[in-house]
Amino acid sequence: MKGLLWLVPILPFVGVLLNGILLRNRISKKAVSWIACGSVGIAAFIGIFLVIPSYMGSEEYAQRAPFEQDFYLWIPAGALQMSDGSWADLNIELGFLLDPLSAVMLFVVTFVGFWIHVYSIGYMAEDPGYQRYFTYMNLFMGAMLLLVLGNNFLVMFVGWEGVGLCSYLLIGFWFEEKFPPYAGRKAFIVNRIGDAGFLIGLFALASTFGTLNFRQIFSSIAADPQLAQEPYLLGLSLAGFVGLFLFIGAVGKSAQIPLLVWLPDAMAGPTPVSALIHAATMVTAGVYMVVRSNAIYQLTSGVSTLVAVVGCVTAIFAATIAVAQTDIKKVLAYSTVSQLVFMFRGGGVGAYGVAIFHLMTHAFFKGLMFLGSGSVIHAMGGEQDMRKMGGLRRYMPTTYWTFLVGTLAISGVPFFAGFFSKDQILASVFGGHKLLWVVGMVTAGLTALYMFRLLLMTFWGEFRGVGLGGLAAVGGLGLELDRSVSGAGGGGGG
Repeated sequence: MKGLLWLVPILPFVGVLLNGILLRNRISKKAVSWIACGSVGIAAFIGIFLVIPSYMGSEEYAQRAPFEQDFYLWIPAGALQMSDGSWADLNIELGFLLDPLSAVMLFVVTFVGFWIHVYSIGYMAEDPGYQRYFTYMNLFMGAMLLLVLGNNFLVMFVGWEGVGLCSYLLIGFWFEEKFPPYAGRKAFIVNRIGDAGFLIGLFALASTFGTLNFRQIFSSIAADPQLAQEPYLLGLSLAGFVGLFLFIGAVGKSAQIPLLVWLPDAMAGPTPVSALIHAATMVTAGVYMVVRSNAIYQLTSGVSTLVAVVGCVTAIFAATIAVAQTDIKKVLAYSTVSQLVFMFRGGGVGAYGVAIFHLMTHAFFKGLMFLGSGSVIHAMGGEQDMRKMGGLRRYMPTTYWTFLVGTLAISGVPFFAGFFSKDQILASVFGGHKLLWVVGMVTAGLTALYMFRLLLMTFWGEFRGVGLGGLAAVGGLGLELDRSVSGAGGGGGG
């Protein structure tokens, strides 16, 4: 069964080939939906059957040998002079790696991604760019799966750049309007700053180890930790230098200070795009990369502390902004920035497993709330200002109750998913980082404040807008609207 691992990232690219090139403008929307959702659904099905028997629920999963699958020699770069003056052949394979870390990411990306694709069928039903939208979404899925399944840093980087490209395409999807193309360019340019740092880190690794393969690099570090702790450049050890520049890449991709300016504007894209890229998967790529490189960060306490400190500053900054936002999607955007900080804080103190646990829980409850906000925006005829909402729980009970569950989870209410993951991170920080723990507690309190503010402004009180869109259903989601209060035409983008 593991031999089918290569199909998981390939299938979404097959959807791109069919919808974006071979059958472009030649098939119905129903056929487009079957191709786009079917390719991701089959990838999710294969992924789940790869993950569950191999790792999930197995007591000895940590001791199982990772499954690595090389396909062919991708870049035979030949002789490369190493940093110590010796020469070595740099040969980079195209291959995939399935271990407990990539298994979690594989499940999150494919499972959450599939349901967001299904939701998009209804959400984008009236959009003239329907086939183009699903082509971009499939392209994103393929790139994200390359990122999390690649067995070396270069394959990861190809996926890393691929999701950056898709972010640009999807944020600026409504290119006829003025703001979305600007927001797309902003995201693309800001991420290039972080990507430059990522590349510098890769050059340092290749010139030292003569490979970019994860297992070979980390095995070399484990065999000779002193090699990674010797002085390298800028007064830093090799581990410190590589860790710093890889983290610069993570800062850009995961929207941390000072490179967080792109994420709120990214809400200009369709709401399912926000759910998939800017809540569940792409912005968590930086966290995944830091955790994947934990062997490097464990040898450089200074950079690990920097990871935690940057996270603390970003947390307070984003959470206080979220408290004052009136755009329903921007509240969720700044909330995403704040939640990513919990993951980085866990990674910064060495609690890598807990960081990935929160990444997984966050993907589900934040994806849920973004899709709920999409339902609200559709019902409001495209309106996103919470000051013009209110009282919607009477007209959208299904959306209200699902949104309430997501709010309770992200707020860390006991017995909901967010409580267990956030509590473990705070417990990990408490031992020797009291200031980080205090900041974490304050951030958790602010999270509850701005999320319940969003919930109350949107679903409680009296309706303050011009009129409801009057949609009886959005993509089969069963929104229960009272048509007697509808005063405006239905549906719009978000």
